[in-house]
Amino acid sequence: MAELGVGIVGGGYMGKAHAVAMSAVGAVFNTTLRPRLEMICASSADSAERYRAAYGFSRCTADWQELVNDPRVDAVVIASPQEFHRAIAEAAFALGKPVFCEKPLGASIEDSRAMVAAAEASGVANMVGFNYIRTPASQYARRLISEGVIGDITWFRGEHTEDFLSDPQTPANWRTSGDANGTMGDLAPHMINAALALLGPIDRLIAEVETVHSNRPNGTVTNDDHGQMMCRFARGAMGQLYFSRIATGRKMGYAYEVTGTKGAIRFDQEDQNALWLYIADGPEATRGFTKILTGPAHPDYLPFCQGPGHGTGYQDQIIIEARDFLQAIETGQPIWPTFHDGMLVNQVIAAAMASSRDKTWKDVSAF
Repeated sequence: MAELGVGIVGGGYMGKAHAVAMSAVGAVFNTTLRPRLEMICASSADSAERYRAAYGFSRCTADWQELVNDPRVDAVVIASPQEFHRAIAEAAFALGKPVFCEKPLGASIEDSRAMVAAAEASGVANMVGFNYIRTPASQYARRLISEGVIGDITWFRGEHTEDFLSDPQTPANWRTSGDANGTMGDLAPHMINAALALLGPIDRLIAEVETVHSNRPNGTVTNDDHGQMMCRFARGAMGQLYFSRIATGRKMGYAYEVTGTKGAIRFDQEDQNALWLYIADGPEATRGFTKILTGPAHPDYLPFCQGPGHGTGYQDQIIIEARDFLQAIETGQPIWPTFHDGMLVNQVIAAAMASSRDKTWKDVSAF
């Protein structure tokens, strides 16, 4: 076993998730590389020290450049606001250090392309954090589709819906300003990534994006509340996607339906340990969707639990990501989703924003 000094930029919600994952991944998956929590960076010296003590890091700093340049930091995890992603990644790649970056890859399509160029020039491991697609259920859905179990795919419906800003009296905050913090920058990337993972590239789309609650206590909203789009996948299937932070009642509405010529699949992240599968076979009277509870027979379940139906959780998705990142570093082979895969998600978002503005279909490849 070899140690790997890990530095995490950002100590909040996702910073904690990655710190816990790096602490646990060796025991869960018996990885050859064993992360060492070397340094954490936060916006102030006080918060950095608080996170250091809480998460078990050796050292802390309020300067991300100090973290990136430190010789005991071998790999960098970026869990900071999107506007800092590009500068941190480029600095780490220039030193030959692998980078794991939370989604979205960059604050803009231009940032994303620059980050892909830096990653490819460095030749080191790079990954983007799309954790939800790594549940055992969604990994299994991906396998069923790729193996042709439900036939040729004809239709896809996906949504990422939450309700944390559904109340118009919720005060304006950091989430209500800046495109990167709007629904298309914050929630849409996860479901677009799922669509690309399950069905492949999107050729063209038409979209509507809007702000519903423009004025809130303490300020004006300058980004989008929800968005929808119709699309056509390169494989020929039709698609429909919806994203919202004002979907009253929805807490983690990352859900999709896939229809094929031989069957169909349904999934909802609010019940993340179940996958619904329909196979068009046998007598009509006995046909119907079957609820499959995930267990040791499904991808990446057994390392967490030996009992079928006992379930995995949100943190486990991050641990699976950590395993994949370590494997990419160890083998020198790219593991999906790379920075390039993250850029493809941003490309779809750029096309959707342009479509909403111009009120017309857009070819995704033009962005």
